Amino acid sequence: SRKDEILEIAVGLFASRGYHGVSMDDIGAAAGVTGPALYHHFAGKEAMLVAALVPVSEGLLDGGRQRSAAHPGEPRAALESLIDFHVEFALANPAVIALHLHELDRLPEEPRRRIRRLQRLYVEEWVAVLTALHSGLPDGEARVLAHAAFGLMNSTPFLGGEVDRRRRAELLRAATLAALLAPTEPA
Repeated sequence: SRKDEILEIAVGLFASRGYHGVSMDDIGAAAGVTGPALYHHFAGKEAMLVAALVPVSEGLLDGGRQRSAAHPGEPRAALESLIDFHVEFALANPAVIALHLHELDRLPEEPRRRIRRLQRLYVEEWVAVLTALHSGLPDGEARVLAHAAFGLMNSTPFLGGEVDRRRRAELLRAATLAALLAPTEPA
């Protein structure tokens, strides 16, 4: 839809220039309309940022839950499925990842809290799989591993194009799996 097109344009601009570096007129010009015409679709830039980030967080949580539930009693298979899911997300949505990293704090308290809650629930899907995979791994340590894995997989917005997408996905999957399968006993 036209609203989705405009949102995609706004996300790209926010990711490349920063939220405060983009005006409604900039978004309108990139979309081929005037800035004021955008108000037919969105209340403003803030509404665009919310519209970009909330559904993504909901989609990650839903997808994570589905991937975990598809492999009951098989933590390694669940982990591999979660990694596949997140790598595909990261490669398909680098601008959204950049927004999450750099612009989430620009949101008003309510949508920011909602997004952070969704993110925490998504992390807990990973924690459950990691603690099932590594016997005796405390939840807090599993969270450290999950966030480290996200850092690895979400590094894709900052990669150049010298490695094609398929190979980047293979490398990210292998590196993330190796990191999360490594022994977790204290040194």
